Amino acid sequence: MSDSPRQIVVSTADAEATRALGARLASLLRAGDLVLLTGGLGAGKTTLAQGIGAAMDVRGRVSSPTFIIARAHPALGDGPDLIHVDAYRLSSLEEVDALDLDSSMERSVTLVEWGRNKVEGLAEDRLEISVDRPHGGLPAPGDAADGAHGAADGAPSSAPDHPASPADPADPAARPVLDLDGVDDGRRAITIQAHGRRWAGVDLGALVG
Repeated sequence: MSDSPRQIVVSTADAEATRALGARLASLLRAGDLVLLTGGLGAGKTTLAQGIGAAMDVRGRVSSPTFIIARAHPALGDGPDLIHVDAYRLSSLEEVDALDLDSSMERSVTLVEWGRNKVEGLAEDRLEISVDRPHGGLPAPGDAADGAHGAADGAPSSAPDHPASPADPADPAARPVLDLDGVDDGRRAITIQAHGRRWAGVDLGALVG
């Protein structure tokens, strides 16, 4: 068994540093990998995903898939495709199954925002990544623990990472607007936790810039 860490916490100073971490992470990814991104509204999940997508050299700019739950970014070169999923509005295993993510996983990297407690069944081998503002920041409404999980020991919380019972979960406009002006300085604490044999010999320490 490798002595490589199974979990690591990386601090980033701003959005560009978060994208740079995504680029380093992309160098470790290969077809068949599942990555779950957790964090409150505006925490920087999509920012990290943008760094991954740019370094993977896939078609199209990675953006928050608000109106399209799953978006495919085909590879421009010899690497795998990127499937970017927003599971925010998914509330059942049936809805996850309806996306048919299994059919593309073998040839793609599957990246799921808001995926905790929803898509772990897709693969035993996966990365679970939590993006947090230092000192808690502003948690997602109805999920007070989300902004603070991992602050004590770096371990992701077992609580769901999505807001509870939005008035109309099918309407992106129902998501609360958070005014982060003067509050968010761009710093993030990003916890990366590896699960399964796929990651047993991978040195996560290489992600520290």
